[in-house]
Formats: sequence, structure tokens, C-alpha cells
Amino acid sequence: MTTFRLQRVTVRHLAGSKAPALHALDLEVRRGEQLALIGPSGAGKTTLLSTLACAHRPAEGRLEVLHQEPWRLTHGERHRLRAHLFLAPQTPPLPPRQRVVTAVLAARLPHWSLWRALASLVHPSDPQAAHAALARFGLGDKLYARVDRLSGGERQRCGLARLLLSSAEAFLVDEPIAALDPLLARHTLSILREEASARGATLVCSLHQVDLAREQFPRLVGLREGRIVFDAPSAEVSDAMIAELYANESVQPQTQPPHETPDRLAVGACY
Repeated sequence: MTTFRLQRVTVRHLAGSKAPALHALDLEVRRGEQLALIGPSGAGKTTLLSTLACAHRPAEGRLEVLHQEPWRLTHGERHRLRAHLFLAPQTPPLPPRQRVVTAVLAARLPHWSLWRALASLVHPSDPQAAHAALARFGLGDKLYARVDRLSGGERQRCGLARLLLSSAEAFLVDEPIAALDPLLARHTLSILREEASARGATLVCSLHQVDLAREQFPRLVGLREGRIVFDAPSAEVSDAMIAELYANESVQPQTQPPHETPDRLAVGACY
């Protein structure tokens, strides 16, 4: 079964823009597949994830998501389709004054009534589930902290904890380890892959860390200037292919996560 199918899909950020963000892409992702999107900044990775999440409407081509064409659906039908997808942006949109427990439980909002959602703001409906999700990312002690008291990496992981409480069939994750040290980065990617495998969900993850993408994901899609340069099993992606993908870029691909005040996790917390 296919989760996503793109046929000659072109996406423009602005109506009438001459330079498309994505140009005539052909891509098929089967249910349960795990793949990483790599490529230089501005290559279109984030736009592709948003397009798969039905947040960007293609200007041309055909997009199928879970065997439906989202932009041929009514607004209500498209909203219900989106409930089967989980988009985790690099900077999660977490209200700064909100408690972490409330932010994580927001993953269940698509399936709650308005009254239950409002009641959960005062008395969280399932704090145990939120704690369990946070604990997998080493954040169990942050359950009742305010979001604005978290570091950048903690906010990223808080957003990913939401994913664990969702009922999504596809995870679309944008740069989830940008602020994490190497140990915590591998731990975080392992959790995402384990969760996707456990529920048979599709995982599409954009990464700047090419070595981790090659190590952790069985399939790599290289993007440059809104086009697919290669789509291949990781074992078949050579150093020469990576060099060509990033040719003439002033910033070369990271071989490990950045070290500017990274979040760190004690070794014992990984097990």
C-alpha cells in the first residue's frame, strides 16, 4: 500500500512565483517505509514535508495521500485526512506559557470534543500518558514545567513526544536533532524509528546530518533546488553522490549535530 504518491508535483510558495520551491517531483512512499530527506539548505525538504502533510497545495501535478487526493476533498474531509498525519516542524508551535503536559496532550485534540479539550487545559486528561511519552525522550521531569522554561532541544523533544500520543499513520519530521548532541541525536532517531515500526507507520525525516541519515535510514532522497537528485537505498548512496548533492555549497553537510549549547542526555537515560 502507498502512503504518498507524487506525480510531476510542482509547488510554489507564492501564487505566480516563477521559481518553484519544488519542481515536477515524482516520488512514491509505501506504507511503513522509513526514509530521510537530505540536501543543502533551501533544497525544498521542509516544503516537501509540508506538501505531504497537506499544508501546501501543489500548483501542478498530482498528489495522493493515503489513496486520496487531498485537494479534491472538501475542507472537512481534508481536515479528517490530516488527522492521520503528524507533521513535526523543527520549531514546534508550543504556546510559551503552556505547561508541557498540556502541550503534549494536544496531540489528541483532533479526536476530542471542544468541551474535553477545554477541560484538559485545567485538569490534564491523561497525565500518565504524557509522562510516559516525555520519559522516552528523557523529559519525564518536565511534565509540569512551562514551555518557555525549556531549552531549544527540549522543546524539539517535547514536540516529538506529541507524536507518540498521536494516532497518525505517517510521521513527517523536520530536522528533529538540530540542537542535540550525538548520543541524544541517535537516541531520538531510534525512538522515532521504533515507534514507526511498532505501529507500521510511515516515517519521512529531513536531516542535515548526512552520516546519521545514512546510518539510521534504509532509504535516502537527495534534494537540491527543488528537484530530486537521487532516490536510493542508503547502501547505494556513495560519497561521490553526496559530494555532488552539496557541490558548491558554502555550508557543507554536517557530519554530527552542532555543538552550540546542545542538549545532552546521560548515557543511562538511553536505556
